[in-house]
Amino acid sequence: MSKNQVIQSAKKGLRGEIFIPGDKSVSHRSVMFSALGDKAVRIRNFLNAQDCLSTVACMRALGVEIEQISDRELIVHGKGLHGLSEPATIVDAGNSGTTLRLMMGILAPQPFLTTFTGDASLHKRPMARVIKPLTQMGARLVGRGGNTLLPITVVPAGKKLQGIAYDMPMASAQVKSAVLLAGMYADGKTTVTEPYTSRDHTERMLESFGVALEKKGTSITIERVEKFTSPEAIEVPGDISSAAYWLVAGSIIPGSELILRNVGVNPTRTGILDVLQAMGADITLFNERHSGKEPVADIRVKAATLHGTSFGAEIMPRLIDEIPILTVAAMLAEGNTVITGAGELRVKETDRLQAIVDQFNKLCPCIEGTADGLLVKGGAKLSTAECFSYHDHRIAMSLAIAGAAGQGIAIEEADCVKISYPEFYDTLADLAK
Repeated sequence: MSKNQVIQSAKKGLRGEIFIPGDKSVSHRSVMFSALGDKAVRIRNFLNAQDCLSTVACMRALGVEIEQISDRELIVHGKGLHGLSEPATIVDAGNSGTTLRLMMGILAPQPFLTTFTGDASLHKRPMARVIKPLTQMGARLVGRGGNTLLPITVVPAGKKLQGIAYDMPMASAQVKSAVLLAGMYADGKTTVTEPYTSRDHTERMLESFGVALEKKGTSITIERVEKFTSPEAIEVPGDISSAAYWLVAGSIIPGSELILRNVGVNPTRTGILDVLQAMGADITLFNERHSGKEPVADIRVKAATLHGTSFGAEIMPRLIDEIPILTVAAMLAEGNTVITGAGELRVKETDRLQAIVDQFNKLCPCIEGTADGLLVKGGAKLSTAECFSYHDHRIAMSLAIAGAAGQGIAIEEADCVKISYPEFYDTLADLAK
């Protein structure tokens, strides 16, 4: 794939069926949890993309045998809760913040030393919000910049971690997961309380491995786990964050009708559906079912006239990754859209809010950035432009949909989509035929 990508206007609309690639969050967790289980687990519809492969590489470095049966199927041979071994070299988390943060929770209680590195982007992303609660539990983590930046070394604590009650200043599935995973090894109870409920894939998967959790409001409590019982197989649902590009494209490009197969519709992730339907999108869920403990459905989306809306902090944990593509929808909707409570986007792979302002405005100057959000003036007429992805997969894919909905676009450093959706550009081209 070329680093640069030219997207043509989809003048005839997008039509067809798409089998949505495996959920990135669930794929990460399926490998990590299976590695800690008591037997081999077959993982189907695994997302064979760079971020998830970073998790595979990390687990292999810790002594876990992982067989790649096909692009989308793995067998992970569990080592047990106490079976991981000290890596022989520095462990590379690549571009994956999920890999790094969850692995810190797993490794904080281990009796050996692990040093993590990552790519240039991950070296800039702050880890203090994970390190703070783990340190309160008795973990020892040493890093650059006051123990907040890579490279970070997890040093053996020398004693058992202690359970804590931790009130999170902001909702974050990665922080919550790191603390709960460390809590599996800690003495006493560990309770995490969020201001709003973030995605709950960790809780659902822990329960599928036989772990008892206590849930009360936005609080989750876990106790020391003695037995981690693996299921025979894990079926990874399709990633709604990947489906989001087609949900928006199918809504804003005239003449479009798409069917999206095998989409995970976990209610902690479906904010994108709520916002698009509030904007007037024609979206229908059918064939609803479960894959393990994760709800799944097929989704039909047809082109519709959208109108502006407002949303903020309360829904943000359920759609934080979808802000770039929702901005594209807002640009082409009637009326204005106000987005608040999205300050976390300033410390993702790039400052996504600034990237949106700098690049999306090249197509039409209709977006104003705020400290924690965006003001989007709808009714845009999109022109063609050359735009930069900032090596951020979600910015690149959102720009591609904007180009298809407008007069086309050229995207520089477009191959970053391999982080989460390697087939994205080919799929877009096929749908536009």
